[in-house]
Amino acid sequence: MSADEPVTLPAIAFLGAGSMARAVLTGLLQPGVTVDGGIRATNRSAANAAQLSAFDGVTAYATETDAAANRTAVAGAKVVVVAVKPAMVPDLLREIADALEPGAVVVSVAAGVTVATFESLLPSSVAVIRSMPNTPALVGRAVTGVSAGTRSSEADLALAVALFETVGDVLVVPEEQIDALSTISGSGPAYVFYLIEQLTAAAVAKGFTPEQAALMVQGTFRGASELLAASDVDPTELRRRVTSPKGTTERAVAVLEGAGLERMFVEATDAALARARELAAGA
Repeated sequence: MSADEPVTLPAIAFLGAGSMARAVLTGLLQPGVTVDGGIRATNRSAANAAQLSAFDGVTAYATETDAAANRTAVAGAKVVVVAVKPAMVPDLLREIADALEPGAVVVSVAAGVTVATFESLLPSSVAVIRSMPNTPALVGRAVTGVSAGTRSSEADLALAVALFETVGDVLVVPEEQIDALSTISGSGPAYVFYLIEQLTAAAVAKGFTPEQAALMVQGTFRGASELLAASDVDPTELRRRVTSPKGTTERAVAVLEGAGLERMFVEATDAALARARELAAGA
């Protein structure tokens, strides 16, 4: 299914409305997406809940003013997206367990929290799907990994895939790969933004204004990404085509290789994976 094709989803509740939940929720508000029964969302503060309720089709509840907010939000919802901080997940699941509809699909976007944790705290009539979207969901360009739970059906998994396809591409992977996926696509936008920051600073250091530097660097990243997407060759070949023998680009790439850039990316993603496992262990 393409994000451009009309899609209808059942009633959805978002528990926790941080940046990730807001990214996915915003994607659901795009033209062509219909959510029968509407979108419910909970947030701690009344001010944030009011902001969410301003969106057409969204009803938001504040937990600071309504102790039953989460239970109210999940009543009648076919899909429940759990997007609170990982440490808050167990208490939240205990709170909503008996308010969930039989047959509901609970979708986790909580980093490091396992399917086993969810299933141990929820009724057997409820399916669990673990997911890892990324923030380009805000512009319909997410890459989301989803993993089935032990009691989720093909239809349950398909529903989660349909939810996240409204905001980008979806990969279905075994749960043992979801933490590794999070170190690539989940954290990946931060790596790209960091590279853009550093190349922009290099341009400014060479005498360009910040505005000129931003135009050059952001345009180059956008153009290179779109060229890759439109090309029938891999990035290695595209890089080779830019890198003339004994030319300026070859000299620059040699410096990057000499600095161990490949090794640094391996170490960086390994560090992210270690932290994901710490989160899973409650550290």
